[in-house]
Amino acid sequence: MAQRFTLKDPFREMQLFNNRAVFALVLITLFTFILIGRLVYLQIFYHEHFSTLSHENRVNIVPLPPTRGLIYDRNGVLLAQNLPAFGIEVIPEQVPDLATSLKTLASIIRIEQDDIDRFHRLRKQKKAFSSVPLRFRLSDEEVALFAVNRHRFPGFDVVARLMRNYPLKNTTVHTLGFVGRINVNEMRTLDSSNYSGTTHIGKIGIEKAYEEALHGTVGVKHVEVNATGRVLRILKQRHPQPGKNLILTIDAELQRAAEQALGENRGAIVALNPNNGDILALVSTPTYDPNLFVMGIDKTTYGALQNSPDRPLFNRALRGQYPPGSTIKPFMGLAGLEYNKIEVNKKIFCPGWFSLRGDAHKYRDWKKTGHGQVNLNKAIAESCDVLFYDLSLTLGIDLIHTFLGQFGFGKTTGIDLTGEQPALLPSRKWKKRVKNQIWYPGETLIAGIGQGYTLTTPLQLAVASAMLANKGKKIKPRMVKSIHDPKTNTTTHIAPVSPGILHLENPNNWNIITAAMIDVVHGKRGTARKIGKNTPYIIAGKTGTAQVFGIKQDEEYIEEEVALRLRDHALFIAFAPADAPEIAISVIVENGGSGSETAAPVARKIMDLYLLKKNKNNAK
Repeated sequence: MAQRFTLKDPFREMQLFNNRAVFALVLITLFTFILIGRLVYLQIFYHEHFSTLSHENRVNIVPLPPTRGLIYDRNGVLLAQNLPAFGIEVIPEQVPDLATSLKTLASIIRIEQDDIDRFHRLRKQKKAFSSVPLRFRLSDEEVALFAVNRHRFPGFDVVARLMRNYPLKNTTVHTLGFVGRINVNEMRTLDSSNYSGTTHIGKIGIEKAYEEALHGTVGVKHVEVNATGRVLRILKQRHPQPGKNLILTIDAELQRAAEQALGENRGAIVALNPNNGDILALVSTPTYDPNLFVMGIDKTTYGALQNSPDRPLFNRALRGQYPPGSTIKPFMGLAGLEYNKIEVNKKIFCPGWFSLRGDAHKYRDWKKTGHGQVNLNKAIAESCDVLFYDLSLTLGIDLIHTFLGQFGFGKTTGIDLTGEQPALLPSRKWKKRVKNQIWYPGETLIAGIGQGYTLTTPLQLAVASAMLANKGKKIKPRMVKSIHDPKTNTTTHIAPVSPGILHLENPNNWNIITAAMIDVVHGKRGTARKIGKNTPYIIAGKTGTAQVFGIKQDEEYIEEEVALRLRDHALFIAFAPADAPEIAISVIVENGGSGSETAAPVARKIMDLYLLKKNKNNAK
């Protein structure tokens, strides 16, 4: 049987091959155009975008925090400086297993749970590629231990930073304040670009009030890195501009002496130059070491400070509100003279008490047997309450409020520090607004001797005393005398500010009150006559004692039987030399008892140091 063969069709095979070849060619051409189009798209239209991404993979921009400005006292004593410190910082995105790495590192060097908690808080505030501090200060031994184990901790590195340091420690803490780590709330309000790389900011005091000047301007550094993030070279750099240096009005020696004069007592001292408002010393005791807060204070230490009954964190000089007691009497006497409510030589009899007409209640004088016949000078020199009960009733609370308000009572002084309190100068309107009650005549009596609702701060008392010294010239207290720019090496002096002058109808009334205050210290029966002995200069002063709690009508105040923290506060105001004042001062010793026994001797020590040292220097 014959075999059958299928004959080939060359034409159809050729046609099929050609069709396939054309299809393949079209497909290749299409993909070629797509590829060319993509290349055009990437390299022409999106060249800048991908060039930037490529650059960022190779180049890191590192912020360079500026060096914080230094702070000096008026004589060039360094109060705040910057010292180098080594710490560990972490770039989270470069760490494969952060939790394990932290645990392992804690077995090599000391890493507290507080450090870890703070690190995680800071990490949430920053980008994953940003460096986050873990420990701020390492010992030399810890730096060495980390160095030999560096290969085990990718993303971890030892970083050298300048950290704030206060060489005088506790001295001036309530003036300078301190810096601390930037928290979440502060980060929201800060200029993020200028504070990039900055870890600390002024928290209180001068450090906070002059933060903008002290901080400076951030710089940047462009560095080339490898795939692991290690720096290969610096491409370009813009140097940071350092913060400005501050020269304060404070005298560090006087400040230290004032703190020592208060000793273990709780209290405050403000000494200033009445001619220009320079604060010479601003003291609040007890104190604390501000260096504890720079590196991050531990919970136990902070809790001890915060919960201490002595309240060391509280700035009594600016925020403490105390009844002025008898230190208000020179101002009351001046008000009586100004409004013609009292005559200089007119005498009244002081039996040791005063009562309102038709009221059996007796408002007692501090001297149980009374002062006998007293005029204004004697009433101020011996601190007779009865004359001022009578005068305050004659003046009325409205005139008292108006006149004392002109000395700054009940208002802030405008000092260049944060946190000042205005205290309280009561009035009818104030009581109605706050307590929804009417004002009673008895309240006017006790306001006239600086008790009741009346409250003042040590700073207010010092500024008001300066006005007496200046015969009405007002001064604005200041802490910063000049600002030095290290970049340009120029110094800008801050001019003193005088908000105005209080003009009296009879200018001689200033002399009358000053004479009475001189008799407080140098008179035979003056309440502060003990500190007036052997003084080479004349002091005009006024003692004060402020009750902490009320005493019933038939009870007697016996200091030895009263709990220490319930005893009277001791106060003293003064200026000297009386004829050409160079210093005005206010002293408050909490629960110190008598102003003449406790507060006045403190003021004498400070005035001696300042005036005698100044005269000695001038004699050279």
